[in-house]
Amino acid sequence: MESPPPATASPGAPTAHPGSIVGILAFAGIVAALTQTLVVPLIAQLPTLFDTSASNASWVITATLLAAAVSTPVAGRLGDMYGKRRMLLVSLVPLILGSVVCALSSSVIPMIAGRGLQGLGMGVVPLGISLLRDVAPAEKLGPSIAIMSASMGVGGALGLPFAAAIAENTSWRVLFWVVAVLALAVGALILTLVPADRPATTVAGHFDLPGAIGLGAALIALLLAVSKGADWGWGSATTLTLFAAALILLPAWGWWELRLRDPLVDLRVTARPQVLMTNTASVLVGFAMYAQSLVVPQLLQLPEATGYGLGRSMLAMGLWMAPAGLMMMAMSPVGAKLSAAKGPKVTLAVGSLLIAAGYGLSVPLIGSGSPWSLLIVTLVCNSGVGFAYGAMPALIMSAVPQSETASANSFNALMRSIGTSFAAAVIGVVLARMTTDFGGFPLPSENGFRVAMLIGCGVGLAAAVVAALIPVRTTKAPLDPPAPTTAPTRTHQEA
Repeated sequence: MESPPPATASPGAPTAHPGSIVGILAFAGIVAALTQTLVVPLIAQLPTLFDTSASNASWVITATLLAAAVSTPVAGRLGDMYGKRRMLLVSLVPLILGSVVCALSSSVIPMIAGRGLQGLGMGVVPLGISLLRDVAPAEKLGPSIAIMSASMGVGGALGLPFAAAIAENTSWRVLFWVVAVLALAVGALILTLVPADRPATTVAGHFDLPGAIGLGAALIALLLAVSKGADWGWGSATTLTLFAAALILLPAWGWWELRLRDPLVDLRVTARPQVLMTNTASVLVGFAMYAQSLVVPQLLQLPEATGYGLGRSMLAMGLWMAPAGLMMMAMSPVGAKLSAAKGPKVTLAVGSLLIAAGYGLSVPLIGSGSPWSLLIVTLVCNSGVGFAYGAMPALIMSAVPQSETASANSFNALMRSIGTSFAAAVIGVVLARMTTDFGGFPLPSENGFRVAMLIGCGVGLAAAVVAALIPVRTTKAPLDPPAPTTAPTRTHQEA
């Protein structure tokens, strides 16, 4: 993948060694990812803490999911228009404010609002990946992208033991104060050490507010139906109405986007075979990545008396899961070397096969009575995720114009999020339907867990097939489309 030279800092502009820049941006991704697993140790306590129902408390997680899905493509487009570094700093603001609101909350409504604000900061990772194309040396771009991509897995994995340890030994409010301080530190580091984008990478045009509203409404309808369908009933009027709304809004949004010169998401670029197939693989990889993170923690925590549970505490479970996230980071440079030698398409296919292999290993190991067997499963799966997550942005950025890298990467991140949402719904249905009676309480059965892991294996294989079919560009033709014949739009500086 070709890359422009790193940004040349103007006098007085922030500057740092390229390795330090990558480290700062990866740290930003880890902090953002922490918010995803921050409340997991609190889920069972939330109804008591806020004197509310379990159904209301579940919105503490759903709010973050919806806000992240809606804000990520918007942040990407604004990053292309006004500068990726600038939007990185802007994205940290709601992350900090949301953490403070959560820390001060005494009822469920402000807690949900704070979690929604935290979700608005999820554009940090795709923006950071896109910024690397502008500020990292060409020879370091591949490994830098891989490390930045792996930061989401590291943050998510470390978040579990970190949150569990704090929740068990001190006030739960400390969790959110720590995240607020970390996000402030990230902002200070970016402001003082990370250079701004190259001026040529910001694009002219106007922000597509109707497109942002339309996509947001469609995503909220779709993800609400997927994430809440099991609670509301898949055949309930609410769930079916939301699915119907999504089916109407998404084509209408696409029609609107294709009419505009400055759309929120350039669907013509997204429809390029390399981009389209990579995004399709991203949905599948997101599904396959998330399925095992739903199954393994339950197996670790279920009572030993079930015959297949391991009876570990929340903190112990988090510690057993943490090495998998670190494995993502450890394998990302290996994946980058494979991409440099064989191309990111091969790396994505190999990563998908590794994910499938990890799931395949799990089937005979479930019920073995040893957490080491599950650790092996998560290490293999997350090695594949590390390969895949580093390859997908490389494929996307080699197929889109320089001026659309943030928007394209943000859309790719959205595709992964949709995959994880569908994984939660499908695996949730499997485990809810395949149960066993344990002291009068229904628990997911051993066969239910095996079926869930087999589904993950199948989806991983499907991702490998899609990756193998990606038609990678081999020509050196410019990626940017020809200039339009109408009068040019003024740049923001001119305006």
